[in-house]
Amino acid sequence: MPIVDKSKFHRPEIIRIMKTRKHNQKLFMDAFFEKTGSDRKLYLPIFKKIDDLNISWIHGKNTKGILSAEDILLAVKYLRFFLEFQAEDMQKLTPIPRKAIVEPVSEGGVSAEWNAYPGSLEDYAMIYIHGGGHIMGSVKTHRLFTLELAKVTNLRVLSINYRLAPEHPHPAALEDCVSAYNWLLSLGFKSSKIIISGDSAGGYYTLLTLLKLRDDGSLLPAGAICFSPSTDMAQTGESVKKNCYTDLILGDLGYIWWINAHIVDADPYDASISPLYADLKGLPPILIQVSTSEMLFDDSRMFYERAREAGVDVTLQTWDDTLHVFQNKPQLPETKEAMEEVRDFVKKLI
Repeated sequence: MPIVDKSKFHRPEIIRIMKTRKHNQKLFMDAFFEKTGSDRKLYLPIFKKIDDLNISWIHGKNTKGILSAEDILLAVKYLRFFLEFQAEDMQKLTPIPRKAIVEPVSEGGVSAEWNAYPGSLEDYAMIYIHGGGHIMGSVKTHRLFTLELAKVTNLRVLSINYRLAPEHPHPAALEDCVSAYNWLLSLGFKSSKIIISGDSAGGYYTLLTLLKLRDDGSLLPAGAICFSPSTDMAQTGESVKKNCYTDLILGDLGYIWWINAHIVDADPYDASISPLYADLKGLPPILIQVSTSEMLFDDSRMFYERAREAGVDVTLQTWDDTLHVFQNKPQLPETKEAMEEVRDFVKKLI
């Protein structure tokens, strides 16, 4: 049974998004089985297991063993298709602007693409690390958003692909993020003219990248921007369960098994796994934006409090009654406000 409580959504814009998602889910599911030739009968029990896992987790029950390794690989295959197919659909409805620059690049095994517009500042760059719960997502799924970031900030955005779990558990993705940063340095970009940004799992990797660079004695970027980052793999914040009923994006997806696929048997309290438990001293300015009604709200709030205590120039901006990573929904009025805050933050850095 679904976890998300539809009765808790009252805003017309959110209700429209909710109805569109429900309609699209059936279309995408049909397309998945048609295009991949996968057996529908094989997947229906897996969807049921994910529902059972989600409910067990919400009620504090043991979830170990509900999903097998094979179940996870099959579920990941479906979710990746869903996200990529959704991106294709969105780019048909909202074509990439004619003036936009989309340039694929690859270096050191990390594929990426430059997103920019004519007149973008040539000697500044933003690395963008996409979200997707560690298991899905790509430069393609986030292209419309990274192009909007390039437009709003007037920066060239290097949107990167990284290795995904469960095939590539931690620290594979982090290694790719650090490689992308070092590649920009090798191109001649000054660290003081680089900003790192990401959403959800990408926000998590943004923070881990800052910590890794600092610990390695590398030159740090000018700053970082995180949209609804996950920071606590131990999931100690109250909002992870309290807000599952009002999180339209994450509530019904069985978020817990994504984390397990990412960290496997590693200690979730390890500072190299969870940014929340790291020594945060010496990090550059950080902007965090999050919804108070999403599951990861406390991940942002707790990290903000610890970073502030460590002397970091950190800003937490919150919006009520909206979505996880709402910034990629241009139909929401708060998106414009949030992007203006991003623009102002970048201006202060550069």
